[in-house]
Amino acid sequence: MHLSNRYASMFHRWFHPLLCLILFIIGLCLRLANLTGKSPWTDEFSTLVFSLGNSFLPVPLDQAIAPDILLQPLQPQPGANIFDVWAHLSSETNHPPLYFVLAHWWMQLFPTQNSLVSLWGARSLAAIFGAASVPAIYALGWLTFRSRLVGHLAAAMMAVSPFAIFLAQEARHYTLAILWVIASLACLVVVTRHIQNRSQLPIWIALSWVGINALGIATHYFFVLTLCAEALVLVALAWHQTQNGTKFSPLFFLPWRRIYAVAAGTFVAGAVWLPMFLQNSYGSKLTDWIQQPREGFAWLSPIFQAFAAWITMLYLLPVEAPQLAIVIFSGLVMLVFLIWAAPILVRGFKMQLQQPENRLMTQVLSGFVVGAIALFFIFTYFLGIDLTRGARYNFVYFPAAIVLLGASLAVCWQSSQESTGEIGRWGINGKKAVILIWLMGFFSAVTVVSNLGYQKYYRPDLFLQLIQKTSQVPVLIATTQITHVQIGEMMGIARELKIQNYPSSSPLFLLAHQDQDPQTSTTTLENTLKTLPQPFDLWLVNFHAPIAEEVKKCVLETQSLPAVNGYEYRIYHCNQN
Repeated sequence: MHLSNRYASMFHRWFHPLLCLILFIIGLCLRLANLTGKSPWTDEFSTLVFSLGNSFLPVPLDQAIAPDILLQPLQPQPGANIFDVWAHLSSETNHPPLYFVLAHWWMQLFPTQNSLVSLWGARSLAAIFGAASVPAIYALGWLTFRSRLVGHLAAAMMAVSPFAIFLAQEARHYTLAILWVIASLACLVVVTRHIQNRSQLPIWIALSWVGINALGIATHYFFVLTLCAEALVLVALAWHQTQNGTKFSPLFFLPWRRIYAVAAGTFVAGAVWLPMFLQNSYGSKLTDWIQQPREGFAWLSPIFQAFAAWITMLYLLPVEAPQLAIVIFSGLVMLVFLIWAAPILVRGFKMQLQQPENRLMTQVLSGFVVGAIALFFIFTYFLGIDLTRGARYNFVYFPAAIVLLGASLAVCWQSSQESTGEIGRWGINGKKAVILIWLMGFFSAVTVVSNLGYQKYYRPDLFLQLIQKTSQVPVLIATTQITHVQIGEMMGIARELKIQNYPSSSPLFLLAHQDQDPQTSTTTLENTLKTLPQPFDLWLVNFHAPIAEEVKKCVLETQSLPAVNGYEYRIYHCNQN
């Protein structure tokens, strides 16, 4: 009997760490699965180039160039260091440097692929940070609700969340930013308890919060939205205290002075980056895509975009599969699942609000999420910056949503069939409902890994296959170039040529620079065509300028060809008369 109790005690002691480890391994495996099966897109090329300490500026413009010349920024340079990373990053893009510096050191651990930087090496860093968010969200769930069950369920959903998988399989900084959001929210939870108890905030908590916030801003500027949402929560808490019968301002309560010091320290940490952000001439050009005017029904699109992003935090079936029947079936299953799961999750959330020990923290996290979403819509509708167009920007409040999801599922898990209300009506008990929701998340993760959901915005692999099937003569691929985004679009095609060992003569690329006058790109194209020997095929790809007279001498391809993600094209067959 004594031995049995001893083994039971050991099992109880190791159960929670072991379960957390299993969830971490599941999350890591999903994030590393098929990691290089999808071609990189323009934002990832920015990470690759700048993290190497290289620049897009040496790429020749306004002339036909070979793929190897276009791909030179993707080749590691022995003498490059983090100062080069900072120099090129600060002058050519609008991102802070922390992730790029870490990626610079990380990518040095991996061999090149055909003399190019390792894509697996670059993406694996984001994948590891993404997997680290699984135990991190467990800690936040436990800290917030003092419940290991909430922590485990939040970690389980984080491990398979299609949105989290999507972010973790790109060579970008969002998974690191999510870790800072989790850490900052943990500080907010601790501070909330000190406000509730009117006790002094430990100095190490205050300093840690400032440091975490500083690192968050140094990772992504939109981390400021996380801080603004936290500030809204603190304002609400201060207002609530003043309404509870005290005539003193919160300034005189024990924790508030240090909270104000944290705010001041965070402001200073953020202000350090203002000169870089304001003086960067590339900033406005790189964000034009989220600053587009709306008319008519377009005013409603941010609502649908936001709703779609919220759903994919939980599940996403193959709605981007090539077969229409699969798309329709997946959409119907997702709709039915939403109708079934929504009442269960809402009921769990309401029950958490009814429990005195959990009410305040539920209000804090839900207030944080609502505040962040409100900021998104304020930017969208009042400032003309549609943040809902980039689902990835939801990282600013995503961890809080997952913890609330874990708290709601915890209620469901602890419910019996006789007392589950909505759950009972569907003939399924609470634990089975939670398992079914998790399995839906797992299948959704596989959907993203297979590129059947959250597809890449650019498919250079498909575009290259189209060129191989269509053109039997030399090829010139021409595009208009404004920023390094367009260079990245062409790099995707050139990289596929390099990786796949394109058998015939490689296409040439023309990056026709364009500032204010589109005619400059037209003139560049016309002058280039006059120098090339015929016959050749001209592929105008994302070419936003008037058609040159020299192009009109060629024969436009009239055959209906398939559309390719990210590449809007026209084909002209140029043959000597």
